[in-house]
Amino acid sequence: MKQSSYRHVPHNPDCTCSVCWSKTEMAKPARCLFTPCDQCRPAFVQRIRILKVGKVSGIWTPLISQWQVIPAYTCAKHTPSQRPQPFWRVVENIGKPVPFVPIHEPFELVG
Repeated sequence: MKQSSYRHVPHNPDCTCSVCWSKTEMAKPARCLFTPCDQCRPAFVQRIRILKVGKVSGIWTPLISQWQVIPAYTCAKHTPSQRPQPFWRVVENIGKPVPFVPIHEPFELVG
């Protein structure tokens, strides 16, 4: 089979190759990091007033407007903490750390 004809062969419906797996993963909806409540709101922009109107392609269209930006708000429940997440935990504190000394040849202590 030529390489050019191989490229256009469709994959089986139950194909598990990396290309088909990537397509199915990208088609899944993105998981939300938290469930928004009625207090949380995203940022948005709204037009306050139109300052100048003109005809564009025979239709009256606002050319210059004044806009207001309303910032996002996240309630205290969904606000991330100021401290970073711990990436390790102390299992057992056994005292001062002892440096690792690799032993290349066996030896005996004298004294």
